[in-house]
Amino acid sequence: MSNRYVFNWILNAPTDEVLRSVREASVAAGCLEKLKGYVKTRKGTILAAEILISFIILICYAASLYGGYSAVAICEMVFAIIFFVIFMMEMDKSIQVVNWVWSDLIRAAIGAALYLITSLICVIGGAGDGARIAGGVFGLLAGILFAYDTYTIFLVIKSSRQHTAAPTDDRV
Repeated sequence: MSNRYVFNWILNAPTDEVLRSVREASVAAGCLEKLKGYVKTRKGTILAAEILISFIILICYAASLYGGYSAVAICEMVFAIIFFVIFMMEMDKSIQVVNWVWSDLIRAAIGAALYLITSLICVIGGAGDGARIAGGVFGLLAGILFAYDTYTIFLVIKSSRQHTAAPTDDRV
C-alpha cells in the first residue's frame, strides 16, 4: 500500500471509518505491547515456554504411529494459551468469580502429572517409533517445566497468605 493511496483514502473516506480504523490500529498496537511486556515477565516466559513445548510434543505425537497421546499436548497447550491471554490482558483482576491463582496451580500440577506419566509410557514402550520417543523426551521436559510452574505458583500463594498468630492467653 503506497503512501499516496493512504493519503487519498484518509482525505476521501468518511470520518467515522477513519476513526474506526485508527482505533483498531491502536488496539492492535496496545495488544502487541502487552504481549511483548508480558512475555518478559517470569510467568509470561513460563507460559510461553509451556505453549511452545506443548506444540512441539503435539507435532511429535502426531507423527508417531500412536497419535492418541497428542490429546494431552492439545489440552495442555489450549489451557496454557487461555491462562496466557487472561494474565496478559489482566482479565484476572476484573473477573473475580474465579480464583485464578489456584486454578493455575491446579492446571500446572495436572499438566506436570499427565506429561510425566504419558512421557514415561511413550519412552519405555516406544521401541521402533522415533517420533513417539522424541515426544516422550520432550514430554519429560514439559513435565519438569510444568512442575516448576507449579512450584512458582505455590510460592506466590504461600507469600500472599497472611499468617496471624492466634492469642495464647485467655485475656481479651
